[in-house]
Amino acid sequence: MCVPVLGLGAKAGGLFLGSLGLNLATGLAQRSAAQAAADQTYQSALIANRSAEQSFTAQQEATADQLKETRASSAQEKLAKTIRGLQARGAIRANEQAGLTVNLLLADAERQAANAREAINQSLESATRQYTRNISGLEAQRDGRRNQLQSNINQAYNQIPSLGSIILNTATQGLSAYGQLTA
Repeated sequence: MCVPVLGLGAKAGGLFLGSLGLNLATGLAQRSAAQAAADQTYQSALIANRSAEQSFTAQQEATADQLKETRASSAQEKLAKTIRGLQARGAIRANEQAGLTVNLLLADAERQAANAREAINQSLESATRQYTRNISGLEAQRDGRRNQLQSNINQAYNQIPSLGSIILNTATQGLSAYGQLTA
């Protein structure tokens, strides 16, 4: 049984109300689909963020291990240079010579050993600075991935139509249909 609506006949009024109902249902279905897509984007972003964190941790540990190995190697090299310097000085003293020449030779051997140790220290400092730069780069890479994931989530949730826009769109379509039916 159809009832006249807004001055329309019973049949036209029924079609008008049916059209409004379908428009509202379509809008709500689109909202639900957009919400589900946004939720899926969020879940995917959580997984991707976990992966980014794991990757960052693994790369950071590998970089730290590399620095640790460099430090250990440098310590061994410094010890070897110190021993060579002591051996050189011992060899000079073993010659049983005395005087200015021996003192110059001893000073030269000490200077060579010190220069070698300083070169190792500088290489180690350079490796430490490179480690810091590498970690900063890894952090920037991780943060960039996080920002992109957050941007994807924001875009997905921004695609969800509000209830107000669905109602307004339904009313606009209803007014347009009403105008066509009364014309």
